[in-house]
Amino acid sequence: MEDGSAAPPRRRGKAASGERQATLRDVARAAGVSQATASRVLNGSIRNVQQENVDRVLAAAAELHYTPHLSAQAIARGSTNTVALVVSGVDDPYFSSIAGGVAQAAEAAGLIVTMAVADRSPERELEIVRTLRGMRPRAIILTGSRIDGTDTRDALVEELDAYRKAGGSVVLISRHDLPFRTVSIDNYGGARQLARALVGLGYRRFAVARADVALRTSRDRCDGFLEGLREFGIDIDERSVVEAEFSRSGGGEAGRALVRRDLDGTELVFAVNDVMAIGVMTAFRDAGLVPGQDVAVAGFDDISPAVDLVPALTSVTVPLHQVGLCAMELALSDDDDSRIVPISTNVALRDSTPRR
Repeated sequence: MEDGSAAPPRRRGKAASGERQATLRDVARAAGVSQATASRVLNGSIRNVQQENVDRVLAAAAELHYTPHLSAQAIARGSTNTVALVVSGVDDPYFSSIAGGVAQAAEAAGLIVTMAVADRSPERELEIVRTLRGMRPRAIILTGSRIDGTDTRDALVEELDAYRKAGGSVVLISRHDLPFRTVSIDNYGGARQLARALVGLGYRRFAVARADVALRTSRDRCDGFLEGLREFGIDIDERSVVEAEFSRSGGGEAGRALVRRDLDGTELVFAVNDVMAIGVMTAFRDAGLVPGQDVAVAGFDDISPAVDLVPALTSVTVPLHQVGLCAMELALSDDDDSRIVPISTNVALRDSTPRR
């Protein structure tokens, strides 16, 4: 029996300013239990501790105003009460919406979310994961498109696998080539559905603004869109597929490139994400064109500003907040297999693509 006959904790008032911080040893002594028992109670591992000793330790900790050391707790538990979310950027509403869902679910579980920005650099992402392993978060959630042709994949898998074997939880968002649990967004299917809807509105001459082909999300959306057009016998000339950065400035660059070519009769431009679509629309306005009248524009993701644009942007709705919630739920689940949870998408037709 663990210290069952020990004296009740001594009463102590709040430490005066300047007095030393109470230690775990102080709490154990005041509670009349061993230091190991006090540690188990304060770290939440009370399965083999008598309830009266639990009460004594908690009372002593309160009287002494004891604050546990987070690093020591991480060692004792194997993790801290934090969740690490790694995003590609902070200037894109796509990631902030996902982060909102992660934060909501984490708060409900009593956890704190920390965020790291990889800036779409596989090398930076690997460096972040290596650092996070030493910080022992409860879970690591990686969001952002996989970039093909890099030499960091095997090292990233090794780091994440070692972290998982040490008791951590790994969840990926929209990345399917790594052996971990994944929240999968239907990029290909959503873009294909959008193409069908736009043909149904009467459009026949299209251009596409996409990112580098190595960026898998962009490639999947572009491929899905082109396949949807081919179902109706519509092919896009190679000159009508413009490659630029996966950003608003990249969309602006793509829009200016299309204007320089006089659009070649283009009726509608599909940008592979909404921020690129916004950049395209800005470039068209700068050239004296009216989006939605002179040339239609569509995007993908349906970020919150899309509805507020003039004209409101046609897009493919991804429930980004729900994606974040789902990722956090996966991170907290006991199931440690590498299953994929699919997230469906839907087309939202708005004024930027009026019926022809």
